[in-house]
Amino acid sequence: MASCEGGGKETEIKTQFITREGTYKLMSLSEYSRPNRVAYNGQANTAVKVSFICLQDHNDPSKSGERICFNVGRELFFYNYKGVRKAADLTKPIDKRTYKGTLPTCHDFNRLTATVDSVMLLVGFTAGQVQLIDPIKRELSKLYNEERLIDRTKVTCIRWIPGSQNQFLVSHASGQMYVYNEELLCGATPPHYQLFKQGEGFTVYTCKTKSTRNPLYRWVIGEGAINEFAFSPCSKYLTIVSQDGYLRVFNYNSMELVGTTKSYFGGLLCVCWSPDGKYIVTGGEDDLVTVWSFHERRVVCRGAGHKSWVNAVTFDCYTTSTAGENVDPGSDFSGGSDDEFNSSSRGSNKLNNTKRHSATEGKITTYRFGSIGQDTVMCLWDLTEDILKLPLGRQRTSVVYTLPPRSNSLPHSHTNSIPKDMNPAVNNTGDSSSSNSSSLSQKFATLAIGDRKDDKKEHKRNFSLASKNNDKSSLLRNNHVKPLDDTLKILGTAACPRLDEVPLLEPLVCKKIAHERLTALVFREECLVTACQEGFVCTWARPGSVISGDISSPQSPHSCESTLVNGRDNGLSPEL
Repeated sequence: MASCEGGGKETEIKTQFITREGTYKLMSLSEYSRPNRVAYNGQANTAVKVSFICLQDHNDPSKSGERICFNVGRELFFYNYKGVRKAADLTKPIDKRTYKGTLPTCHDFNRLTATVDSVMLLVGFTAGQVQLIDPIKRELSKLYNEERLIDRTKVTCIRWIPGSQNQFLVSHASGQMYVYNEELLCGATPPHYQLFKQGEGFTVYTCKTKSTRNPLYRWVIGEGAINEFAFSPCSKYLTIVSQDGYLRVFNYNSMELVGTTKSYFGGLLCVCWSPDGKYIVTGGEDDLVTVWSFHERRVVCRGAGHKSWVNAVTFDCYTTSTAGENVDPGSDFSGGSDDEFNSSSRGSNKLNNTKRHSATEGKITTYRFGSIGQDTVMCLWDLTEDILKLPLGRQRTSVVYTLPPRSNSLPHSHTNSIPKDMNPAVNNTGDSSSSNSSSLSQKFATLAIGDRKDDKKEHKRNFSLASKNNDKSSLLRNNHVKPLDDTLKILGTAACPRLDEVPLLEPLVCKKIAHERLTALVFREECLVTACQEGFVCTWARPGSVISGDISSPQSPHSCESTLVNGRDNGLSPEL
């Protein structure tokens, strides 16, 4: 099991780690951050998000390449992305915008219409507005929900609808989603809706004037904020995770609910589809990652490696192999401390042993995905056939380690909770930077099944982020959503199995890589990219992507000083 070196509380930030495919290294000179670097004061209340777009010009290949967009506090940056082979030039952003009345929260590129001369970028804000800009032409394009007549709460996620050049989907902290057409304007009066479709835990309304103004549709989902949504690789299905702890999967075109599952407790914060569309991984306030089979409609396994809330989960399509690879699942690469890299022979021996052992192994299906959390830790996970092919309903006995015999209810005391030496959330790397987060075993020990009023109040108080300010928006809903109290009733069913009823995975890698909570994780062909709340966007080179003479990372992350530029912001200071 991946644990902190020495078995104690780890504070050292790791700059490299080992997996079965080799060594990942932090490229300190490829770090992106504010051009005018200021000390982090912990007051930024919006997560740093990262978006990429690849632009191709067949007539002039020199113009081709990747562009990166990220938000830090009130600022939004757009750069040429240099990757692992060139240092980042923070003095030359293509575009930089500073907002005064609201803060950017999320963004997404339109890949269908992007060219080297123009790209459309959607940006959501804390006050509920949505902006459409072209950061290459540096033109302010359009502003939606400007008067906040559609929704007054924070934009939590924004995506262009796959296959459409002009429609996009926006979710809010009110628990509602809206479909927009970028060619239509928003009206000067609040929109009027009529019921279009209704089901368990959701309602869809259509706007009476959708042919002439936005929004086209309004979705009301569950109870509490919608935290994230994602379209399937085939673009047919839409999965949504909410503060009520439910994952819901819809057929987007027919607007039919086709599957649901539930967190162990607390809200679900992030979601991602596997590259082949067979599995969905989620993370949230239960400190777990959960893998759900879309075709079997069941929880396949859970992963315990974080000590605080999981902020992002992402599949790595570049190391995921559904066709099968020669892999030795018994090889241990969970170490990877910086000391190990000072002895190159040790790392080389590990890799050679892997090749030797794998020659005798059969080909297996392997999914790789990563997760990051508020505990400043990044975990990498391998999901293999020995987990995927376990019979439905089989209780976990020795897949990872053995838990105490389960009773008819969750324990009320620490004596029956997960033992500390068996809980990877206790012995893994990284110390939580979140004062309101405790270890996984402590949280499990406080959650009990029963009808005791105090227990349910405690559960809501500790693990619900639903704001009291959202009471007005909840009044807009009819009584067709599941109450939050169903959380305790569903535990132990197929929608939310107990911990000893499904395999519990160990992380392949579990490393503390930042001082502040991690907020973004993106897998690229030559690297993986992480972002933390301090505003650092870091590049980690994959094994073999950096050769001798390329930039290296001898320093700890965030140790190099960013180059200063003048105080100008390119003349772009849109006020919202």
